Amino acid sequence: MSNRMAALAAALLALTAPAAMAQQRVSVTGEIVDTWCNVSGLMFGLGTAHHQCAVWCTLGGIPVSIRDAEGRFYILLRIEEDEQNASNPRIATIQTHQVTVDGELIERDGVRYLLVTRVADDKGVINLTHAEHGIQPFGH
Repeated sequence: MSNRMAALAAALLALTAPAAMAQQRVSVTGEIVDTWCNVSGLMFGLGTAHHQCAVWCTLGGIPVSIRDAEGRFYILLRIEEDEQNASNPRIATIQTHQVTVDGELIERDGVRYLLVTRVADDKGVINLTHAEHGIQPFGH
């Protein structure tokens, strides 16, 4: 997705959302995850066991989310000043990191989207799942 298309998609989503689904400022803490492996259950999709695959998915254009402690997903539409989400090298460098972000939350049809304005805290990779699950670049 080009920068222009990503910006247009975010703008259209914001403009077409009903008033009840207006944007709100939030702070979210959780692990950066690739949405496909987490939602599909195809592979163990968390922490160090899944780190390399998560980077590949990110660079391949799979949507990236933050998974919070309650297991809720927030799909990242933008991170800081970079309006390109698909294949975004900035997001790939923080894949599987525990982060706290500030931004605008948009909820629509039960899906949470984030327009991240600031990565407030980055603790790096702290979910050390490889000891239990081994490295999982291609699944269990």
